[in-house]
Amino acid sequence: MLAPVPRPPGSLAVRCSRALLAPRARLSLLVLLLLTAASLVVLYEPQRLLASGWPPRTSGGGAVLLFALAYGVCTAAFVPRPVLNLAAGALFGSAAGLTGAVAGTVLGAGISFTLGRYLGQDALRPLLRGRLLTAADGQLSRHGFRSMLAIRLFPGVPFAAANYCAAVSRMKYAPFLLATGIGTVPNTAAYVVAGAQAGSPGSPAFLFSAGFIVLSGLGAAVVAWRKRHGLRSPAAAPVPVPARGDTPEPELVAGAR
Repeated sequence: MLAPVPRPPGSLAVRCSRALLAPRARLSLLVLLLLTAASLVVLYEPQRLLASGWPPRTSGGGAVLLFALAYGVCTAAFVPRPVLNLAAGALFGSAAGLTGAVAGTVLGAGISFTLGRYLGQDALRPLLRGRLLTAADGQLSRHGFRSMLAIRLFPGVPFAAANYCAAVSRMKYAPFLLATGIGTVPNTAAYVVAGAQAGSPGSPAFLFSAGFIVLSGLGAAVVAWRKRHGLRSPAAAPVPVPARGDTPEPELVAGAR
């Protein structure tokens, strides 16, 4: 009697789905999406479309809502936020422009966080090596809201880089989005007011917003330099502790004091 032929462990469809859902395959898809988005931004420059008053046939709350949706998609595609913030102020004024810009910022951060979490986290977490990356991952994972709030308040960290670093860490959605919404208000408001008052550059509001942008940029540069200098400085050598029953040397005792 012939022995039964063993069946393959899985069908072709199952093996293909496993290969497509593998961490490296999802990371490759994320890289492809980001490269495509960046290429489209370079080719079509959607920030010009928003700054020119798109959409032309809508007004009021509907226009602000559509602007916020487009703002979120554009920030996820690496369009610079300062340009969009200036456009929000020029199109809708200070109050409505700030509302649309903050809403679009939170939306864009959520899109980037979702893409990074589901397409890149499993493949990138095993690659976290080195003192700087390990410290950043631990800080974001343990103190998510506080760390992200500090990052958003100081504009030195690129918006997209902060989004994907948070996605690779173990930070939760709620603290990430809440810290983004709160932390981006001061800097976003400065750009929106500058855009709203661009027609009168000598006004106090424009001068105050421009001064805030300059000072916040300088402050972020100083903080980044100090953090980098602190990470490069060698750690203090631990004081050797004598074993039980051993008589400590006088030099060690003096050094411990």
